[in-house]
Amino acid sequence: MTLNTIRALVALLPCLALAGCVMPPKPYKKPASAVESAPVKTGAFWWGTSTASFQNEDRGVAPDSPFYFKTDWDIFAEEGHIPPRGDEATFSWTHFDKDLAALKQLGVNHYRFGIEWGRVEPQPGVFNEAAIRQYIAMARKLKAAGIEPVVTLWHFTFPAWLYDSKKKSQSGFLNPEVESHWKEYVTRIVKALSPYVKVWVPQNEPNGALYIGYFGGHWPPGLLATPGSLKKATNVSVAMFREASGIIKNQNPKAIVMGIYSLPNWTRAFGQDPTRAVYNMMQHQNFDHLDRVADTIDLIGVNYYYSQVASARRFIIRPTGEKSSAYTQNGWLIDPEGLHAVLVTVSKRYGKPMVISENGIGTQSEQKKIRYFREHVNQMRRAMEDGADLRGYFPWTLTDNYEWAEGYAANFGLTSFNKKDMKLTLEPAGRWFRNFIRANPEP
Repeated sequence: MTLNTIRALVALLPCLALAGCVMPPKPYKKPASAVESAPVKTGAFWWGTSTASFQNEDRGVAPDSPFYFKTDWDIFAEEGHIPPRGDEATFSWTHFDKDLAALKQLGVNHYRFGIEWGRVEPQPGVFNEAAIRQYIAMARKLKAAGIEPVVTLWHFTFPAWLYDSKKKSQSGFLNPEVESHWKEYVTRIVKALSPYVKVWVPQNEPNGALYIGYFGGHWPPGLLATPGSLKKATNVSVAMFREASGIIKNQNPKAIVMGIYSLPNWTRAFGQDPTRAVYNMMQHQNFDHLDRVADTIDLIGVNYYYSQVASARRFIIRPTGEKSSAYTQNGWLIDPEGLHAVLVTVSKRYGKPMVISENGIGTQSEQKKIRYFREHVNQMRRAMEDGADLRGYFPWTLTDNYEWAEGYAANFGLTSFNKKDMKLTLEPAGRWFRNFIRANPEP
């Protein structure tokens, strides 16, 4: 039995102990204090793609620089919990123009990228103004190319100074000073970039990150089977999200706030989950955080990759690698119809417009990747015919990169990166997406 299997078993014990006691989420009810606003106008359909700063940006500063920084993920890797990312990634910081050139080739009209908090605030209260100016320059270059920048303020990583290896219960969302530092960080970034950025994402997939990091133990800070910490971290994350939404709207009332969530299509197998305990818990993971911030957002970003049976067994023993055509390199079950199910569910629950903010497949087969995109776009169209208000589709991701706790082990990219000439070259899937956008300005 592997260490990860043991971890998974231990993490699931509280869930198993609650068998029959985990109730499904209640229907969403908008807070009485919520302010009614006119339907958001997003213009032409958003064909885009997305990246995360930590996955793509090289460090870009020497270790002896006063602005050298690390993140909690760097420290977590140094502790041996996950594969190291290295200092280079795909050079999207020092060679952003290669990314811009590839985006132009793709023909997208939107591009989502993240701000690395640790880069702009390498020490508490010390801000790297040059780094902020470079993020501004990135947004300006995108605008000049006819590509709308979509900026994510938090994409899983915290500055290393918010991570305590000896007190993990006071790291990340549980750090006593995280909220005050977050307010200052968000205020500075939003003020600096607002002249060039209209669409903002306060947090990427907080629901998944919270469960994996503060209960499952696989992501920073690595807390295992700690429901109390999960609840507290969720409360803090919600408060920080709402704080960011307020700052964005105060800076620009016409700004668009998008909440992005990891929303797998969870299914039931009676023999594996007879009390519905695991299934109900996964529904809470999908919706609890979103329920508490939905009144502050204009768009719901749906990150959809797979369907999965909600059962203790499936969390402990799951396929890995592309052992059949039905699975990805990550061992995820490919289920295009699951996207339709998720979109219809989210539409009925919240009544808000949506963007498919991530949808992708780790595979070495470009034919399989193209088929994946084609079939999922078809299910998006089907959901639109069934009344879902879809405003955009963003395949994940621009180029193959560091896939979090999986390391460099999955090929999601629309392009391939050549370190020798610092260029991104469209893969067959990228060429297919380019041609598809040209033929379908509206889905």
